[in-house]
Amino acid sequence: MNQERVILVGVQTTQTTEQFNYSLEELERLTTTADGTVVLTMTQKIEAIHMKTYLGTGKLEELRAYVSEKEADTVIFNTELSPTQVRNLQAALSEQCKVIDRTQLVLDIFAKRARTKEGRLQVELAQLEYLLPRLRGQGSQLSRLGGGIGTRGPGESKLETDRRHIVRKIDDIKAELVKVQRHRARQREQRKSNEYCQIALIGYTNAGKSTVFNALSKGHSFAEDKLFATLDPLARQFVLPSGMIVILTDTVGFIQDLPTKIVAAFRSTLEEAKEADLLLHIVDSSSDNFIAHEETVESLLTELDASDIPILTVYNKADLLTSTFLPRKLRHVLISAKQSGDLERLGIAIEQQLCQQFEAYALTLLPEQLDWYHRLKRQTIVNEFEYNEQTNTYSVRGYMPRTGVFQARIKNSLFSFDK
Repeated sequence: MNQERVILVGVQTTQTTEQFNYSLEELERLTTTADGTVVLTMTQKIEAIHMKTYLGTGKLEELRAYVSEKEADTVIFNTELSPTQVRNLQAALSEQCKVIDRTQLVLDIFAKRARTKEGRLQVELAQLEYLLPRLRGQGSQLSRLGGGIGTRGPGESKLETDRRHIVRKIDDIKAELVKVQRHRARQREQRKSNEYCQIALIGYTNAGKSTVFNALSKGHSFAEDKLFATLDPLARQFVLPSGMIVILTDTVGFIQDLPTKIVAAFRSTLEEAKEADLLLHIVDSSSDNFIAHEETVESLLTELDASDIPILTVYNKADLLTSTFLPRKLRHVLISAKQSGDLERLGIAIEQQLCQQFEAYALTLLPEQLDWYHRLKRQTIVNEFEYNEQTNTYSVRGYMPRTGVFQARIKNSLFSFDK
């Protein structure tokens, strides 16, 4: 497949040079993920952006020359452009060269990666809501270009239809999403009724969430060294060292400056994280920007009203570290998802964290009640099981979630229960 030749454009205003450079590096990785080849990166440092064309007159002339010289197919700006800026930039450059921004690029990647019905609907909704104010002058332009980066996914066939149809389509998708989201909510309630503890994997995109998820659950979540390798959430069982069964959920990765429309559209998908009893925050410890990645995730968790859920930070990719690593979080574990010994340590760390959240219990079982022991092994953390010959009973000690039907049955049972 012939990859599009792309020129990246970044304008530095209030950012530090380090932040600005990293943002451009990330934009290049996003472009690669979208099957583009970066042929040039053009930057400018100014106090304020140009309201009509984003770039100043001189820089715009320079960009036009580069487009011709490099035979560029696409110019991608490292920020969200206004509809007016897109139209003016498109008019100033070659009509055969698309002008898109970071938001449209991310939407394009999401369109490629969405696999479930809900994921595809959410992508289409985000695309249409983004494109609606930009329709004037865009439909014919994108029609001439015939697809490529920024025009893929469910939204592309809608570009040449009238605004009223777009609005109706948005309303239809929202109505359909309500049905799908109700179904997902019922699935979450069913998992809760099964009394399984919920653990969600969250983190910056490409931190290794899917690799950790696959290694722990023996699942088949798509894992690749590209941004947003996972878009649709997956849930799998994981057995802790004690034998307790928990449900792991792999979620979409976060990113700096995640477009508002994407956050809004995928809020229901991220509800999986909000419903969790514990969050595993997977961090790429080998990244020079791991602190910024952590802060981005923490900020988005606050935006999603999920910042009060207990978190265990998992610093991944320890095998790639070339110097001494200083973790930012006290409650953490440093691993390589490729090392079985590290995964065992992670399982122990998860169990220890849950013990801190759970309620201690002690039960005395009669021989005819041993079937309860097997349930306790699956649904609680059992750390002591002893037989008393004198009384012909079994003592069980461990930790259980503080709420739930099963826990209520334990407390209200005929067993000898001692906190």
